[in-house]
Amino acid sequence: MNTFHVDVQTRYFARFSSVSDLRSLLQDPLFKENPRLILGGGSNVLFRADFPGIVLRNELRGIQLVSETDAHYLVDAAAGENWHGFVMECINRNWAGVENLSLIPGSVGAGPMQNIGAYGIEIKDVIDSVEAMRMADGKILRFVNSECAFGYRDSIFKQAERDQWVILSVRFRLNKRPVFQIDYGAIQEELDRENPDRITIRDVSNAVIRIRRSKLPDPDELGNAGSFFKNPLVPLELFEALRSKWPDIPVYPVSEQIVKVPAGWLIEKAGWKGRRVGNCGMHGKQALVLVNYGGATGDELYAHSSRVLESVRDMFGISLEREVNVIPPVAQAGP
Repeated sequence: MNTFHVDVQTRYFARFSSVSDLRSLLQDPLFKENPRLILGGGSNVLFRADFPGIVLRNELRGIQLVSETDAHYLVDAAAGENWHGFVMECINRNWAGVENLSLIPGSVGAGPMQNIGAYGIEIKDVIDSVEAMRMADGKILRFVNSECAFGYRDSIFKQAERDQWVILSVRFRLNKRPVFQIDYGAIQEELDRENPDRITIRDVSNAVIRIRRSKLPDPDELGNAGSFFKNPLVPLELFEALRSKWPDIPVYPVSEQIVKVPAGWLIEKAGWKGRRVGNCGMHGKQALVLVNYGGATGDELYAHSSRVLESVRDMFGISLEREVNVIPPVAQAGP
């Protein structure tokens, strides 16, 4: 149940597919007395060791149209739905806005926690609100977009309210008339190659899927969690100093004083792209992806990421940040 294919176990495990099931589990003494973890698709997590507590698997299902206006659809998706499956449902029903986020592994509920993004779009751009249950007392609240404190691969559910809530569903505000974002990466190039007479959200989705499949390893075939590191935000002064030494360094402006530098470029320049150490390494086609070639432990993968971090910091003076949720060894508690 983790896309890194790390062989780990949990002391207790339970699934929930209804709100009443979840509330019962939260009231169970085992849940209250042990370390706990809510697991979705397992696609953005690295277990460094066995988990000595209770893991709850979110299997809430359902996609429904709540309401519509002349311009928008409001759509609820249960947190346990497969994210790519939800995107395909939107494509099939001509609900526009998530097509650039095609083929991202994981569940709907993990999306707002991580503020997933790709090809110029972040999930925060289409979220209306998030419904969640507080683990302490079972109370259900709805967080509107502005209350979610979305940031770059970040949200209130990863920071101030970390491990306090179980996301139940996400409400999306989707467009009736598509607003295409196709100037990021190679989307326009892919579309030009297919040469459609009139671009549709399905065309954009198909282009994104082709690009991702050409660059990223399939988690079913090679253990990975997609991009392992965040693209760092660096001061303009530091970037100018780096550009004087590496004129080809890519850059994406963020503000007058801050720019974003691709972590994959930094990792490749530091010599890690395609380099294997033991059972793991950075992927040969995308240096941002840490892969398990088979049999790697969580600590082995974590140690390799630390080597990459140190190497990039020594070479460029930039401290990369792990995007993947690392579950460290946890002390055992409870009966």
